Amino acid sequence: MNRLIHELLLKIGEDPNRTGLKKTPKRFEDSLKFLTKGYKESIEEIIKDSIFDEDYSEMVLVRNIEFYSLCEHHLLPFYGKCHIGYIPDGKIIGLSKLPRIVDVFARRLQVQERLTREIADTIQKYLKPMGVGVVMEAYHLCMAMRGVEKKNAYAVTSALLGVIRSDRRTRAEFLTLIQKNI
Repeated sequence: MNRLIHELLLKIGEDPNRTGLKKTPKRFEDSLKFLTKGYKESIEEIIKDSIFDEDYSEMVLVRNIEFYSLCEHHLLPFYGKCHIGYIPDGKIIGLSKLPRIVDVFARRLQVQERLTREIADTIQKYLKPMGVGVVMEAYHLCMAMRGVEKKNAYAVTSALLGVIRSDRRTRAEFLTLIQKNI
């Protein structure tokens, strides 16, 4: 990959041998490996011993999970907050595993819409809760730095499953809770 980045620097009119750029190909390679490490991570490994039997059937919510990802269309970052709620049906997951699930999928080339759905589907698959809700809010540098150049615009996506989707009151509770300042 170092050779590709060296060539890229030449193509944009830079001198890859100048002091500030000599180590850039290696730095870029290391950075890209980190930013896409989700391809090498396994959901099963992350949650392996973290699902517990529990007689609890009220909403569980983790808000403001920070995430960083790369837009698959422009290879530019997008970042923001993810809110996850679920209603257990006999199984709960260690709370720290929810941000880890977010990171596995965020650390891949993504579109926000698919990222939101992958998180919800994963929680549904492993916990089989009565309902799952995932809302993501993100700033996209492909929209801020180029194209329309709107730095304050952000995208909101949601994936609602089970009773969080089908029951109006439960959906309203979820959407209200993710906005509360506690």
